[in-house]
Amino acid sequence: MTTFADFDLEPKVLQAITELGFEEATPIQAKSIPIALSGRDMIGQAQTGTGKTAAFGIPLINKIPKTDEKIRALIMAPTRELAIQVSEEIEKLSRFKGIRTLPIYGGQDIVRQIRALKRKPQVIIGTPGRLLDHINRKTIKLEDVQTVVLDEADEMLDMGFMEDIQSILKQVPDERQTLLFSATMPSNIQKLAQQFLRDPEHVSVIPKQVSAPSIDQAYIEVPERQKFEALSRLLDMESPELAIVFGRTKRRVDELSEALQKRGYSADGLHGDLSQNQRDTVMRKFRDGSIDVLVATDVAARGLDVSGVTHVVNFDLPQDPESYVHRIGRTGRAGKEGAAWSFVTPREMDHLHFIERVTRHRIPRKPLPTLAEAIEGKQRITAERMLETVQSGELNEYKGLAIQLLEQYDSVQLLSAALKLMTGEKKDSNIELTPEDPIRAKRRRPDVRSSGRKPSNYGGKGGYSRDNNRSGGGGGRGGYSSRGKEGGYSRDNNRGDRKPRPSYSGENRRPAKREDSNE
Repeated sequence: MTTFADFDLEPKVLQAITELGFEEATPIQAKSIPIALSGRDMIGQAQTGTGKTAAFGIPLINKIPKTDEKIRALIMAPTRELAIQVSEEIEKLSRFKGIRTLPIYGGQDIVRQIRALKRKPQVIIGTPGRLLDHINRKTIKLEDVQTVVLDEADEMLDMGFMEDIQSILKQVPDERQTLLFSATMPSNIQKLAQQFLRDPEHVSVIPKQVSAPSIDQAYIEVPERQKFEALSRLLDMESPELAIVFGRTKRRVDELSEALQKRGYSADGLHGDLSQNQRDTVMRKFRDGSIDVLVATDVAARGLDVSGVTHVVNFDLPQDPESYVHRIGRTGRAGKEGAAWSFVTPREMDHLHFIERVTRHRIPRKPLPTLAEAIEGKQRITAERMLETVQSGELNEYKGLAIQLLEQYDSVQLLSAALKLMTGEKKDSNIELTPEDPIRAKRRRPDVRSSGRKPSNYGGKGGYSRDNNRSGGGGGRGGYSSRGKEGGYSRDNNRGDRKPRPSYSGENRRPAKREDSNE
């Protein structure tokens, strides 16, 4: 077992890692961190969900001085969501050292980003297209960069960013460290590595299945407004000993935990706005069984390790496959079996399939439990617990009263009353939760520039757009076109125009809404 204390890290970096709940390094971290700390170039082959961000983030934070006011590290990511996620992760890891990070991506007002650059961040995390826009505007200069990270390089090349990445890397000093992470190693990745990496060390961690085999996974397709009723039935049918229910935002956690309490469930919520004392109180109640349902956000549950969690319910699908793996990993621990259920709205089916592809695990569909099934399941679990108590044999002090009751009442009636008391009655409360927007799946297109294939329908009026993170559809008159007369095809997955515009203040585009904006 490799722990983070084995890496000879700065005390402040190690303190942040410990407070995040990380103890044992994952395989990719155990192999990558020593190489990255040594300053050598590296190619890391690993799937999402294996801890890649910390594998390159910890060495970056460790070697950048807090007092430095130059851009020392550049991280390129394929999507806005990943850029934001990586930025947040590095901020958490550097919370005691105070390294400044800035995510740069399309769909956000570029003037706002220029203002943020004046705060002199040491680490820039960005999508290639928007990074190139800043470089062309001379608002980002890379002559002081010491480390470059290409995260999910195969995704970036699939999205058509080969030329952009090459242009950016030519702006970075030759005397630098380059870390390339990719789930696959196609020929174009190898070509990129040969061109820009110097004698790289190869690290490969490819699990056959990312998600744990001891966890029984399933999903229920359910409309947003029926999710709470589905959760109630599921909890009744499964009667978990301890369950964690994941919501996407703090608002969701607050509303959901309060709604469960109104319905008679012993539940409480956990999110980032709670003080340490409040968090400790909730966790103490969950560990000792005072509550059996914990409603939590991803941030609050990161590093959470409670023995005996039998069920995980994704009330809201997570933003990315890595979070899915972290979530369901709260159950099925120490070799025990667990169950993970996910609620998926009809508009999120593509996102579920994306999670399946990355985790290499097909998640079977199960029907929404009926009310009769929920009642039957709850009664069955109660009956099983009664039989376990009978078999324990420790009933002598109750037998006298039982005989008296049997002399006065029918045995079936008495047993039915006992089952009713043990099962508990669900309170009839009308519950209305604030709806959450569905998560959009990433669209992927081949890299037409690096593959040499000709696009079939990438121009003309109302053409296809690959900017996943802006409002509106592809193309249209006055759109963000790099070919075709009107609208047309834009290959920036997470940026605005390929070419700089005189003004980029955001009048022509609405900033994309972050799904986790309330987290």
